Amino acid sequence: MAHTHNHEQKTLWVVIITAITMVVEIVFGLSTHSMALLADGIHMGSHVLAIGLSWIAYVLVRKAASGRQFTGDRNKILSLSGYSSGLMLLIFAFVILYEAINRLMNPSPIMYREAILVAVIGLAVNIASAVILYHRHEDSDHNIRAAYLHVLADALTSLTAIVALIGAMLWNVMWLDALGAIISSMVIIKWSVALLKDSAKSLLDMNNH
Repeated sequence: MAHTHNHEQKTLWVVIITAITMVVEIVFGLSTHSMALLADGIHMGSHVLAIGLSWIAYVLVRKAASGRQFTGDRNKILSLSGYSSGLMLLIFAFVILYEAINRLMNPSPIMYREAILVAVIGLAVNIASAVILYHRHEDSDHNIRAAYLHVLADALTSLTAIVALIGAMLWNVMWLDALGAIISSMVIIKWSVALLKDSAKSLLDMNNH
């Protein structure tokens, strides 16, 4: 149970950091008209919900361990949280994909320098969160894996936004911004499906082979 208590503290810190960054990125994404940056902020909002869910799962596991009323498998709580988090990740990936395609068809001017600055800040926060959530394989569970995956996914969207915005600014190709968001959403969809499969197997007591 020691590693679950440690994971609980880590996820709480990441929820706080991510929530602050989410507000900043969405505000600047709207004001600079950057689809990639707005997608990064929206996706970070999904992390606040998903990692918050992961934190709640660890709180429930701790309370279940200290009480006598719960006699079931406490790991099922973590697997259920991981599955729910993966589903949330998948939904938001499709939202980003839809918005990016819409922006690709209807491009609008972008304030590149401001958007790039905030995207860099977002990437720095994602890297810090990944360091906080890093865990050894033997201490892993579906819940902490889901939280870690959300952070990595957001780091990907931040990095893609930076590259796309720089390219669009240098070559005056506005559709690169939307293309960056589309690429990120496709990768995130792949990651979320893998997480859903693994956590579902655990919930159903299926053999992983």
